[in-house]
Amino acid sequence: MVDCFPDTQDKAPAVPIELSRVGVKGVKKLLTLNRGEKLRPIVLIPTFDAYVDLPSDQKGIHMSRTPEAISEVIEEVTTSDAVEVESICAEIVENMMLKHEYARKIEVEMESDYMFNRKSPVTEKNSQEMGKLIAKAVGIRDKDKITIRKSIGAEVVGMTVCPCAQETVKEVDKNKLLEFLDEETTEKVIDTVTFASHNQRGVGTILIEVPKNQKINADTIIEIIESSMSSPVCGLLKRPDENATVMNAHQKPVFVEDCVRNMVERIIDEFSYLPDDTIITICQLNKESIHRHDAFAEKVATMAELKEEMKDVLN
Repeated sequence: MVDCFPDTQDKAPAVPIELSRVGVKGVKKLLTLNRGEKLRPIVLIPTFDAYVDLPSDQKGIHMSRTPEAISEVIEEVTTSDAVEVESICAEIVENMMLKHEYARKIEVEMESDYMFNRKSPVTEKNSQEMGKLIAKAVGIRDKDKITIRKSIGAEVVGMTVCPCAQETVKEVDKNKLLEFLDEETTEKVIDTVTFASHNQRGVGTILIEVPKNQKINADTIIEIIESSMSSPVCGLLKRPDENATVMNAHQKPVFVEDCVRNMVERIIDEFSYLPDDTIITICQLNKESIHRHDAFAEKVATMAELKEEMKDVLN
């Protein structure tokens, strides 16, 4: 075997152009997060994407160093307790900074299926539900100083009910009732019954920057997302549970825009202690049932900006 092969990546490229991001996508690992003696470990199979910027005078990024950096960090964290996934991403960034000494910016993103427990609304049957755990870290090198910012988030499926369609159904039914009922009785009926509307499967996502020495519970983020839609969904529903889910959802109709605004309000309630410069990303995708297109809304802002917009509501 030849001990030293030529380093092609360090050669000058034929076209000397700087590249914003070069890296690997879809690196899968088995990750076991120990949580102390009294709690069962969390077992994840996350997928990592990792990128570095590439200067104009270098042909390649030494591609093998990136999955190597991921593997080394994963091996280390399997023997430690209470490690957060966003901190793992930050450690990978730090390790990549050592291996890619030419890089000024490094990004690591992680996604993994995440199992959490729920009870059905009436019969209280236990059900394992699946969400998506998201983590990210970005490292910036400025001369000899390296700054790393990390984020934690989740993506969860829920149910939304269209307010607009529900109002039109309500108006049509009201006019029909007035054909054989007086106005007072009609209003009593209107106030009593639940009116139909079309539904969407909603997908809510929150990503919150985590300051140094701070922790954010992913389960809390999941609860915020679920509560911001018309109703959570559940894998196991008996007949009374189905009825309660449908009825409850139709009593809380929301637009895709409402979901994002509801998440903003709940994030401020839950995480108001976070620094003003904390970056928060919130988005909602509603998969339409009566349209061929889907509906989408997003909000990206700092905690200070969200509080400023919400100050009238908070007061």
